[in-house]
Amino acid sequence: MLAERVLVGALFGRLAFDYCLPAFEQRQQMTTTSSAVARSYWAANGLATLLDFAAFSHRRAAAFLVVVSLLFYLPGFFQIPPVDRDEAYFAQATKQMIETGDYVDIRYQDDVRYRKPIGIYWLQAAVVNMAEAIGVRAARTTIWLYRIPSLFGAIGAVLGTYWCAVAFVTQRGALLAALMLASCLLLNIEARLAKTDAVLLFTVVVAMGVLARAYLPRRASDGGAVAPLNWPLATTFWTALAAGILDKGPLILMVVGLAALTVSIVDRSARWLKALRPLPGIIWLFVLVLPWLIAISLRTGGAFLVDSVGHDMLAKMSGAQETHGAPPGFYVVLFFVTFFPASVLAPGAVPAIWTARREPTAYFLLAWLVPAWIVFELVPTKLPHYVLPLYPAIAILVAGVIEGKVLSRRPWLTRLTIIWWLNVPILFSVAAVAATIALNRDLRLAAWPFLAAAIVCGLFAWRLYEVDGVEHSFMRTIAAALLGVAGITGVILRSLTPAFPSVALAKVLSSSACPFPVAASSGYDEPSLVFLAGTATRLTDPAAAADFLLGDGCRFAFIEQRQERSFALRAEAMGLRYKAGPRVDGYNISNGRHISVEVFRPADAP
Repeated sequence: MLAERVLVGALFGRLAFDYCLPAFEQRQQMTTTSSAVARSYWAANGLATLLDFAAFSHRRAAAFLVVVSLLFYLPGFFQIPPVDRDEAYFAQATKQMIETGDYVDIRYQDDVRYRKPIGIYWLQAAVVNMAEAIGVRAARTTIWLYRIPSLFGAIGAVLGTYWCAVAFVTQRGALLAALMLASCLLLNIEARLAKTDAVLLFTVVVAMGVLARAYLPRRASDGGAVAPLNWPLATTFWTALAAGILDKGPLILMVVGLAALTVSIVDRSARWLKALRPLPGIIWLFVLVLPWLIAISLRTGGAFLVDSVGHDMLAKMSGAQETHGAPPGFYVVLFFVTFFPASVLAPGAVPAIWTARREPTAYFLLAWLVPAWIVFELVPTKLPHYVLPLYPAIAILVAGVIEGKVLSRRPWLTRLTIIWWLNVPILFSVAAVAATIALNRDLRLAAWPFLAAAIVCGLFAWRLYEVDGVEHSFMRTIAAALLGVAGITGVILRSLTPAFPSVALAKVLSSSACPFPVAASSGYDEPSLVFLAGTATRLTDPAAAADFLLGDGCRFAFIEQRQERSFALRAEAMGLRYKAGPRVDGYNISNGRHISVEVFRPADAP
């Protein structure tokens, strides 16, 4: 681990030194050096050289984007424990599929879990089964294996954004759009979580890329004859729709359908949709989707559709679920955080986008973005990741504005927005250090060089924006984001052990002398505990936990401090003799409460 830190620190330290710090020298020389010379200096010495190199060909662009994506998404990917609650719910349901061999039904312990379709569970199970087959130790409780579909989905979405953007802008503009998506905060989070949203994003951007290739040639020919797409491209569209449905239900149909409907209304014609080969395409979609839907419907008597469509989707549309309600406008405000660092450029792009709104390329992207965004704003239940499938459209729009050199240069707007390339690294660095002090009582000094270098890059991105232009400054923010991710997720977040108490509790079981330990937990019932401690873990009340200890076998009771008195009273009434320890203190990130869990065992246990 020490060698790994030294290597990574050397890499990113060199990056900050070679790329960000020479900007200071350039600034000092501006009184005697022309801006053209300055730009030449940067082309030879900065990360902008990588942009020039990568934009030379599609292969180089794809390789560059994969490397950048991995640099963004891998820090902490393998080390961060299961995150409550959604990730742990998905992983545990997949683990039960593997344990039972039932790949049709979806269950969390004894309860059905019919909120989402089967797709993500199949992908996760395939990875874990493959890992077991090649001998990965404890594969079923190794959370990063369950995250691999999300990682691949995120990288695929970045590559898909580049491929989609090539239909609208040059290769260089497409590369900028893909970098905007790769670096955005929300996708950095989703790439590290074993859930549906990164995979959904991939399916949406692929489907929209094909849809654009069906629509734009028809517009270029002024509504002439509709030439069908070649079979591989048309098949890709319908396969992406089917994969999106199996991953997260009809959401992909809403996004793609609203976009197609909007441009058809604007053009007063839907003839262009024939290019998608709809009849064989719909048949192919049914072939992919219906077998599992029929199987789960026969198994559950229609309960899956009732729960997923009625209790989950329609309930979210009619009212705020699980305290996740927010007023319209929530996503607009949140956008500036979740799409950072590229969100800083979005306000300056709005005037040019508005001016070009009647151009086919612009209103296709707006049709992708605006109708679905309005729907999400009107739905009472709001979670940050709901609008993620719309972010590629924003990235391509902003990249097009940058490429056309029509980004607003109004001084007040520049002063208001660009400074956040400096402010955000400072705020995130302070918050991360404060978190490790509060939870770990530790400064975590190993992260400080990364955070300091990120702030330096943010400083020069802001200060030299007017000197070097948008592209160079944005590349500095990419460097700042990479350094910040390395410091926060690669060093600090993975060290916040009090935020993951399930890990310590599961270690109590694994370190015991028992071959098959089992636990009951009262007061702490997070799914990460079930995932790590075992499917047989009972989530119960303190009295039932005391009853549980009377049973045969190697048994433990995890009792949260607030319920210890009830446990002790029940144990006394039953005549149960027990021994206590160890105690696990931590922080439940699901409800924001500090917890203290005591481990109890029968007094005669070894």
